[in-house]
Amino acid sequence: MRVLFVVTPVAGHLSPLTPLAWALRDAGHEVLVAGQPDVLPTAAAAGLHAVGVGDPFGMDEMLLDRLPAGRRLLQSWGRAPDVALAADFARSWAAHNTTVLPAYLDLARGFRPDLIVGDILEFTSLVLGGVLGVPVVHHRWGVDPLGDPTLLQAREAHRALCASVGLPALPEPDLLLDPCPPSLQLPGIRAASPIRHLHSHGNGTLPPWLPAHWAAENARTPAERTPTVLVSLGRSTLKLNGAPLFRSVLAAFGELPGTRALATVDAAHRQELGPLPPNVRLIDHTPLHMLFRISDAVVHHGGAGTSMSASYAGLPQLVLPQLADTFASAERLVHAGAALSLDTAAEQDDPATIARALSALLTEPHHARAARRLRTEMEAMPTPTRVVTDLERLVRDRDRAAATPHREEAHA
Repeated sequence: MRVLFVVTPVAGHLSPLTPLAWALRDAGHEVLVAGQPDVLPTAAAAGLHAVGVGDPFGMDEMLLDRLPAGRRLLQSWGRAPDVALAADFARSWAAHNTTVLPAYLDLARGFRPDLIVGDILEFTSLVLGGVLGVPVVHHRWGVDPLGDPTLLQAREAHRALCASVGLPALPEPDLLLDPCPPSLQLPGIRAASPIRHLHSHGNGTLPPWLPAHWAAENARTPAERTPTVLVSLGRSTLKLNGAPLFRSVLAAFGELPGTRALATVDAAHRQELGPLPPNVRLIDHTPLHMLFRISDAVVHHGGAGTSMSASYAGLPQLVLPQLADTFASAERLVHAGAALSLDTAAEQDDPATIARALSALLTEPHHARAARRLRTEMEAMPTPTRVVTDLERLVRDRDRAAATPHREEAHA
């Protein structure tokens, strides 16, 4: 079958879906990613065929334009209510989708997919499925405070767009997939079919020091190892006036002399960080799962991809949420016992507070035990390869229903 992946124009929204794309392709199906230029590098890094639709969206640039000079996301907006965020997202995506839908329709009519897969905010996928009569699967990223309220608001926001293509209303997805383990997911949201999260951090050549580091660590006993903390605040945080946050996090290791930090920072931003403690090493962006095996804890911004991958690696986490769903991810990880969270600018700007939290993560064993429980729970979830058989059945059932005459027609 032919499967069209349609994703919102944010690179991080495609990454959680790529293991399913790999599994579909490995099962012999034809997979095509359609998206604005913003997601094409992520598709290429995942080895997926892709086609660009429309102009660059520029999410980082849009956010930066809305920030007051010298201030970063958390300082400017902090935690917004989920309902308010959902209404804002629904209106924004409806206006955006009006501009891109014609190009997506042209592409879909030419490609003729048997199945469409989208992320939870990609409502164009639902319109395409309704127009073409093709089943649509939506895929969560992780902890999901946005999917349900945004879809509810999107029905009204997309009413005119749906009417313009002959649809009475915005269709519902035929299936919802959820990579988040049930004990971590928010209670009370729509039931979904589980799919195991797999690491999908792109590709590339490993830095020469990393295999040597593996070998050195393997030669040491647990008592001889230096605790290592991976600091990965995402590719956008530094762009969004995040240098003060990075400086605070890295300065905290000056109060943890027996601990080593590995911090992923693009070379273009390193000068902004200034002098660093001697136990901090700045490294290029490297597929995170290659770094997890030498890490004892992870510091991150609460992004769904990092939250889920660190959980799948069974590592305790210090979460510094910045925007939107990152607060929910932090709260659920703390509730599970696998993380600590500092969710105010005052806490995140205080190296001593960060150092105390890191010390607790590394020395209090219940955090590591809770992290291992999450890993075990995630390992028991069905792999994307198993989920492919469900998607094949979904398409067969839809085709069979379309080919079967209605009872009235059969007896006419």
